[in-house]
Amino acid sequence: MNIKSIAQYVDQPLVLNKIEKRMPILLVGAGCVYGIYDTYKSVKNKSNNKKKKIVLKNSIITAAAIAASWIGARGIKTREINFKLGKNFFNIPQKQIIPALLPISSKKDIIKKQTDSITAYISQTKPENEKVLLLLNKAKNKPLSPAEIDCLTKILPEDKNKKVLFNTILPEPKNLKARDIFSEIGRLSLLGAIPVTGGVLGGIAADKVISECSKKSIANKIKEGFYQYFANIFLCNVGACAALFIAEGLQKSGKIKPLSPAKKMLVIISGIASTGIIGGSYIANKMSQKIIDPIFNKGKNISHKSIYDERHPELTDIALHADDIATAGVLSGFKWIEPALPLMYFISGYRAGIGYRN
Repeated sequence: MNIKSIAQYVDQPLVLNKIEKRMPILLVGAGCVYGIYDTYKSVKNKSNNKKKKIVLKNSIITAAAIAASWIGARGIKTREINFKLGKNFFNIPQKQIIPALLPISSKKDIIKKQTDSITAYISQTKPENEKVLLLLNKAKNKPLSPAEIDCLTKILPEDKNKKVLFNTILPEPKNLKARDIFSEIGRLSLLGAIPVTGGVLGGIAADKVISECSKKSIANKIKEGFYQYFANIFLCNVGACAALFIAEGLQKSGKIKPLSPAKKMLVIISGIASTGIIGGSYIANKMSQKIIDPIFNKGKNISHKSIYDERHPELTDIALHADDIATAGVLSGFKWIEPALPLMYFISGYRAGIGYRN
């Protein structure tokens, strides 16, 4: 068994479908655990009245950030309604109100597509190996194990029929070109913006509920939203795109060889590190001082000792860049990473909601 077989295992359509279906449980569960942990830290040495307010506030923010993350990923759609009025039957079809940025695949469609592909392969090549036939029939409606993938890869002859079959049941990582990255960057940036916006709105609503809403608290939430989005999401995506453009230029000029998905991921991570991690916090803080402060402090001369006197990068922010590693994986063609993005972006939404400042 080799590493490629393991990678092919997690990228099987049926495995991806299973991961996609379990993501709501993981998102809600992990989001609640994170919210409870942060609340526990916040209520230490506080009065009972203050503890109740913090618990209520953080619960609202957690719920808002989870809901926004899920709406961004799956969108909102109505159910199909059938009803009878008098002698007439009426049908209101299902409608997608908000489009899904991470649409879930249909297991029924996957099974049909794989069954058709495998049936066509068997009829065209007529394999006589019983083990091969057993594995092919299994692959119609069940995922193959890494060992079984390795077995099929070695036994089936290398020809056009095998390539067509494997493109269906064991698809290779999608080889995105730099021009294709623009649409992906836009989609992933919007996917990150929705939970951050939801967290900010949830935080403002929570402050109103506990009667602690003020211009300063609103400004802090918007500032942290800017910080989370620009430093941890958007500019990292821009850096990824820039790095891939440069790499493609070097490939065309013959200075470097074509990149494998793994090497492409390293290139994208380097772009994320140089543009997002290093420059993102500076740009986000500068925008907060030049745009948000003047709006919420009209007529007041707000002075800052440095660009980082309110918000500087810390260990938690570095940990949050795990979502950038995931983004790099998605842009490199590893589809199995994609369902985890709503969970990672939820944390940015939550921290924006509490208006975190150093």
